[in-house]
Amino acid sequence: MTDAKLQILLVDDVEENLVALEALLRREGIEILKARSGAQALELLLAQDVSLALLDVQMPEMDGFELAELMRGAERTKRVPIIFVTAGGRDPKRVFKGYESGAVDFLFKPIDPHVLSSKVDVFLELARHRHQLANALQLNEVFVGILGHDLRNPLSSLVAGIDLLDDELTEERQRRVLARMRNSSNRMAAMIEQLLDLTRMRLTNGAGVVRDHRNVELRELLQRTIDELRAVHDREIILEGPPKCTTIGDEERLNQLFSNLVSNAITHGTADTPVTARIVRCDGEAVIEVRNGGTIPRDVIGSLFEPFRATARSSSGGLGLGLYIADQIAKAHGGEIEVESSEDEGTVFTVRLPRHSIAA
Repeated sequence: MTDAKLQILLVDDVEENLVALEALLRREGIEILKARSGAQALELLLAQDVSLALLDVQMPEMDGFELAELMRGAERTKRVPIIFVTAGGRDPKRVFKGYESGAVDFLFKPIDPHVLSSKVDVFLELARHRHQLANALQLNEVFVGILGHDLRNPLSSLVAGIDLLDDELTEERQRRVLARMRNSSNRMAAMIEQLLDLTRMRLTNGAGVVRDHRNVELRELLQRTIDELRAVHDREIILEGPPKCTTIGDEERLNQLFSNLVSNAITHGTADTPVTARIVRCDGEAVIEVRNGGTIPRDVIGSLFEPFRATARSSSGGLGLGLYIADQIAKAHGGEIEVESSEDEGTVFTVRLPRHSIAA
């Protein structure tokens, strides 16, 4: 990515202006894209990764301000720096409108070549740094994935050894030590799977998270999830809601989603308040709440679904990936997770999933 040419988009309805700008900006490692209208510019922006856009303000059909507003409204182009080029006067209202529509700078004709080059160089250097950072982050995530994969084999040997010892050891003290070893290996296995999930989700932008599509009975799924967690945690977990609620999705992933949410509720809830999972609605969408008696500080809520999020209250020794993975699974199913927290009501995670089913 760092070796790829950076692209600058020039937009002007006058061909001579495009040729002049291209001559001023042509240099090694830069590719110049040209458009004679806002519509042509949008076509290029949808197909190319542009690092900087120079837009003429006064164009027929779609002027530079309108084009900038459309760029800011699209996920692919909303972060592209925009420099407006105009032959108009330095009217403060017009300049303000330009900045309001998304400009980072203005150039007034006649253009000073040195000023143009200096401004463009600044934004191209920023683009290079962004690409380098993106590459570094991607390499980190690949490394995490390789590390998780390579840890699987020695851990499998350890688990196999524990299973063999389980048949041989009879003394109570030895079996207690063996149980702690098994719990630790299970926790390590869960961490490795979370690292591998993180790598898959980040490197593919969530593609491939859902690997299966079949009818899933949510009440039964939640019951199994809760039964598994009850066997591990000495906490009261209540399941409420209608006996039937079917959706379509990846049953294993949905189990992972709700297991992460309920585990989080157990870890961060108050010991004297049960954790409650409730199917609230099952009509056009399935709405499931997971509630506990704990509270989340307001300044923390905005970052709850970021990876490697850890809180001071956490004593689980986890990686802080559970909520991130749950959120990605919900999104991969076309749903979302919302969270609300207050002293009076505790904390509620609300999962919304489109309710589809396959006809029998």
